[in-house]
Amino acid sequence: MTLNPQTTITIEQVAALSGQVIDEVEKAVVGKRPALSMLMAAFLSSGGHILLEDFPGLAKTLIANSFATALGMDFRRIQFTPDLLPGDITGGYVFDSNQNRFVLRRGPIFTHVLLADEINRASPKTQSALLEAMQEYQVTLEGESLPLAQPFVVIATQNPIEYEGTFPLPEAQLDRFMVRLSIGYPKVEEEDEILRRRAERKQDVVQLQPVISPEVFLAMRAAVEEVYVDPDVRRYIVQLADESRHHRQVVVGVSPRGSLALLKMSRAWAALQGRNFVMPDDVKQFIQPVFAHRILIDPNLWGTKKSEVTLIDEISRAVTVPVLNGDRE
Repeated sequence: MTLNPQTTITIEQVAALSGQVIDEVEKAVVGKRPALSMLMAAFLSSGGHILLEDFPGLAKTLIANSFATALGMDFRRIQFTPDLLPGDITGGYVFDSNQNRFVLRRGPIFTHVLLADEINRASPKTQSALLEAMQEYQVTLEGESLPLAQPFVVIATQNPIEYEGTFPLPEAQLDRFMVRLSIGYPKVEEEDEILRRRAERKQDVVQLQPVISPEVFLAMRAAVEEVYVDPDVRRYIVQLADESRHHRQVVVGVSPRGSLALLKMSRAWAALQGRNFVMPDDVKQFIQPVFAHRILIDPNLWGTKKSEVTLIDEISRAVTVPVLNGDRE
């Protein structure tokens, strides 16, 4: 489906195009449509940076690369290591002897989709090189602010079982990721399908084609911004965030950035369903992915079986779900 980037895109077109993008990604990633749909919703949300936390070998890198290809965007990958420096990410000015002057050499951050692979293996100083880019969509070098490409999305991965030689992400940086998602192991029949496709393909690389362009994608984002949010649903989001701040076993609750993220994700999810209004179920879909990495639990609970997931379930049950009267067109 080809659209004029100047044309206003409807919610129905957002849903149709998103479905086509996910279909294209599924040529490379088998059996993970629910997770891919949540990733697509994050892409459609402004500031939709994604943290993928899961075990090795579960296609985290493949998913990032496949989405970039299907969305028609530039893609760069950075392997984070302890010796990685901030300049390896942002670039910097180097002396060009031919021109007898310093010239800017842009780093891999100047792209549409940046994969920060195993982000917790780099030092906090290096991790901080992403902070300005993720929030302000610019990089400051030698006092000069350089704008990044639009759209710009960071997809970071980390392994939850390896702690030796890693540097946990500080809360300020975690808060800049809109969602934290896991892919999970495939089912037996899905893994069999992965092997069958590889045997028939006779190569590791899966050839994918762009479905849309960055310009069309930005128009899709603009359409998502028009999705209606009922005041009762908006207050429901606020009450969830407020409850997290007053839960007796939570030391630090969800920030306003977290409630904004839940609003954005709910809008995008409604658009993926072809609706131009948000329902309470859209909000509930993303309470865990949006809130789990934004709260700090009481250290006294570390020795118990309680986790962020358990506490957020308690927070969700403590807030009354609004009932919307009537259907909205």
